[in-house]
Amino acid sequence: MDYISAAEAAKRWGVSERSVRNYCALGRIEGAYLTGKSWNIPETAAKPERINRRDRVPADLLSRLRAEKEARLHGGIYHRIQIDLTYNSNHIEGSQLTQDQTRLIFETNTIGPTEAVKVDDVVETANHFRCIDMIIDSAASAPSVRFIKQLHAVLKNGTTDSRRDWFAVGDYKRFPNEVGGRETTAPEDVAEQMKKLLAEYNALEEKSFDDLLDFHYRFESIHPFQDGNGRIGRLLLFKECLRYGIVPFIITDDMKMFYYRGLQNWPTERGYLRDTCLAAQDHFKKVLDYFKVPYEKA
Repeated sequence: MDYISAAEAAKRWGVSERSVRNYCALGRIEGAYLTGKSWNIPETAAKPERINRRDRVPADLLSRLRAEKEARLHGGIYHRIQIDLTYNSNHIEGSQLTQDQTRLIFETNTIGPTEAVKVDDVVETANHFRCIDMIIDSAASAPSVRFIKQLHAVLKNGTTDSRRDWFAVGDYKRFPNEVGGRETTAPEDVAEQMKKLLAEYNALEEKSFDDLLDFHYRFESIHPFQDGNGRIGRLLLFKECLRYGIVPFIITDDMKMFYYRGLQNWPTERGYLRDTCLAAQDHFKKVLDYFKVPYEKA
């Protein structure tokens, strides 16, 4: 199939390029996909019909996130998720930045007056914002080795680790690592195990909440990267919730030990991780209610 750019589509349809990008972001052009910052639009695509505002159905979460991201809207749910997901996921992994500092980095690209902070904490926070944009843009696509490695490359770009010869940014680990005192997949076996995981997961025609959690558990058990596995895993989990219309969730610091217990016991007792994630999901539903984003009520 041949593709055209947003500029070409705008000229063909007699609308602004911004309008075309909004059509794409809202999923109104079937088959359109994003490469970097450029939309690729099927050459045969027709201009979407105008929607009467009185008949407009409230956008689902993914559509809302794409629209607010495209519009660079502040104060909406996209803004809220960027800060909450980034702060909590980084904090679980040891970042010392506060939520207010995380907010300032997102809103103003500064951290304000503060005592000394680790440069890596600031860099990885800014990088995590970009990773969230990546999972929103690619939410409809099946996870792939290429995409997962790209996420890792973006997360660790410009960090101290990226300047170490032995640290493979955007590629699988070269040395064994542990998680919670447990052994993980040996470096020489990672590529094969990741290929197997993705093949088995993507082969499932319909995916339940437990299927997503099982994918997350298996990913963390492989621990494919030298560092950053927890954050990459939680980003993928959030992405897959968006993909399947499942209410996503954010593991907050006060849930960390329950989350770790759930991962450790998943093979023998799935209830621990499931209940923790369902509790986090209930909290996120309050955020959706506040921003008036519809979701399927259980």
